[in-house]
Amino acid sequence: MEKGSLSTLNWIHRFIDETPGDEQVNSMPRQVPRACWSKVNPTPTPNPLVRLWSSEMAEDLSLEVKESDILGGKKIVVGMIPYAQRYGGHQFGNWAGQLGDGRAITLGEVNTGKEILELQLKGSGVTPYSRFSDGKAVLRSSIREFLCSESMFHLGVPTTRALSLVTTGEEVMRDILYNGRPAPEPGAIVCRVAPSFIRFGSFQIHSITGDVETLRSLVNYTVRHHFPTHNTETDDDIIEWLKFVADDTALMIAHWMRVGFVHGVMNTDNMSIHGLTIDFGPYGWIEDFNLNWTPNTTDSGQKRYRFGNQADIAAWNYARLLESISPLLEKPEKLNQALDFYYQSYQKHSNDMWVGKLGLDYFKNGDDEIIIELLRLLQIVETDMTIFFRILSTIKEPKITNFWEAFYSREGIPEKEWNNWLEKWWNRVKENPDQEKMKTFNPKYVLRNWMAQLAIDAAERDDFSLAIELYHVLKKPYSEQPEYEEKWFKKRPEWARHRVGCSMLSCSS
Repeated sequence: MEKGSLSTLNWIHRFIDETPGDEQVNSMPRQVPRACWSKVNPTPTPNPLVRLWSSEMAEDLSLEVKESDILGGKKIVVGMIPYAQRYGGHQFGNWAGQLGDGRAITLGEVNTGKEILELQLKGSGVTPYSRFSDGKAVLRSSIREFLCSESMFHLGVPTTRALSLVTTGEEVMRDILYNGRPAPEPGAIVCRVAPSFIRFGSFQIHSITGDVETLRSLVNYTVRHHFPTHNTETDDDIIEWLKFVADDTALMIAHWMRVGFVHGVMNTDNMSIHGLTIDFGPYGWIEDFNLNWTPNTTDSGQKRYRFGNQADIAAWNYARLLESISPLLEKPEKLNQALDFYYQSYQKHSNDMWVGKLGLDYFKNGDDEIIIELLRLLQIVETDMTIFFRILSTIKEPKITNFWEAFYSREGIPEKEWNNWLEKWWNRVKENPDQEKMKTFNPKYVLRNWMAQLAIDAAERDDFSLAIELYHVLKKPYSEQPEYEEKWFKKRPEWARHRVGCSMLSCSS
């Protein structure tokens, strides 16, 4: 038994020991009533090989060995009791019924001595919740998940993590644009890590189907193990726990807005009870500052999950969570307190975010007018959000000429209006913005879709050097890193403006 291997970890099984489940192992896709999970083993893969590895996540787990066979789903070790979680969800605003882990299998929980973390293989084969799919994942989506998970962590955004990316040695059929043209793609599996993968939809499925007993069991389990300073004895206790969830959720969204991240598919089954960014599908960082942009082709008409709508969608999703918990309360009308608290909490976190981004001493009356005017100006012509705010963190005089690099074209730039705004801001910060603080709120490097696509293109030629390079660059997103500046600190190239994988993505991505 190797030191620092998956075999030597302290595996525990709280979720399957303490919540109702489905003991039938590796059953075919089906409805699974009155259960929180189903036992299922990963589908063995022919030639798993670790390609990407998070040294920080490995250190947290005390792992020293990269075990391709286990991380690639080819075998399990003593201590693991793999399962897929059952949940439901509202997808694009409509109730979708039973969903569940259709291509993710949890290997178990690991007690590191400091914390308990759940390890899950995404893309590891069929589960009872796979419906009509094969439960596999492709290399392009797996690279995006691995890089984004770790990038978000180093940006300071609450997120699930990634330990490894393993290529499986097999091909997977996917219809990348849902246009009836499926094609084979290289398969891959990401090992992702979180305190748990419990979602809003985990509670919804039991509540909406009238299974209050299982709902109560899951709520009690969740609070007991993941929110130990709370309890569920009274209505007020449950409300206080839900307020804690509201605050975590609001903080996550404020961070998304701070760095320009768009999740792209904010269904209730993609909302973590921990307030973590989860399920990296058709996400993207905005290039030009466009509040109406969504990276998801499925959402291109409705734009429900557009950048500027994320805080309100989180509130809508949170309201669905409150509805799902309501059968446990004697006076469910008290849940309105929790929803009101979400809005208050988001406003506070948003204000704090703007204090940091603009180098203010604190948020005061009148600052909202400065922000509203800034948002208006940023949308008049194409303006790169990341570059604009990074330059703002460095300028010595308030002149729009300092920002030419942030604009896609100089044509149409309202220079007089910009100079007026910069002068207002300069006066507000007393000609001395806290630029060191600003640089910790305004990253220099983010995972733009075109950057990920370059790494994917190379990896599909069996060259993972770009993916590894991006992993290292994105571990220090607030540092100057002059050796990477010319290559990665720049606006979206013109070739990426309309390319699949760069401008828009589908859920199959």
